Amino acid sequence: MSGSIRIFVADPLFAGGTIVPSAAQAHYLGNVMRRGVGDAVRLFNGRDGEWLARIAAIRKDKAVLAVEGQLRPQAPEADIWLVFAPLKRDATDMLVQKATELGVAALLPVFTERTNTARLNLERLRAIAVEAAEQSERLSVPVLREAVDLPALLGAWPAGRVLYVAVERSQAQGLRPMKGPAGLLPAGLLIGPEGGLSRQDHEILMIGEKSVGVSLGPRVLRAETAAIVGLALLQAPGCG
Repeated sequence: MSGSIRIFVADPLFAGGTIVPSAAQAHYLGNVMRRGVGDAVRLFNGRDGEWLARIAAIRKDKAVLAVEGQLRPQAPEADIWLVFAPLKRDATDMLVQKATELGVAALLPVFTERTNTARLNLERLRAIAVEAAEQSERLSVPVLREAVDLPALLGAWPAGRVLYVAVERSQAQGLRPMKGPAGLLPAGLLIGPEGGLSRQDHEILMIGEKSVGVSLGPRVLRAETAAIVGLALLQAPGCG
């Protein structure tokens, strides 16, 4: 069963239910993966856990899936948001993919002074996140927010969620997640653009008052690498 195909769907999942996947998903099942009637498919929707279904009918770009039983219940996941300055297309794509694999709960693009990408194809990025969730055995897909500028992001930042800011070439302490009585506190990690955050960005962030400056190590990392390292550190066993 571990090798069967996983598909993210929006519909509720329950025993005896019927799911009609999208045309693209039906094409993938029938024409790409060569699956047929009776073959198993694993379904998840971010709410109801993971379920076993079987293909009841399939042809060209249409399919019907019969839901049989639950394989895994929905489980709590890390409550980590990744705030990132959009990069060039391939780098942004990789960042979204790897952040999803690493369990991030939300992706928040932000425009900083040195951000050199003005547009984001959110539909494509959502598709990348869905595919990464399907392949990585996650039970949810991260929320992808609309891009905002840095002052708007900070103005709407929720109380009680610490914002870690990766700061290059600084004497900041290494990234260690903060713990509360119930475990790790909700957190966000901000990764700046190539070239780093500007002095104006630092003034907006008010590091030390509204955010926590952290180091990801002695080397200067590419932005997409910094995101991977930071997310891994925030979830490393024994941290905090």
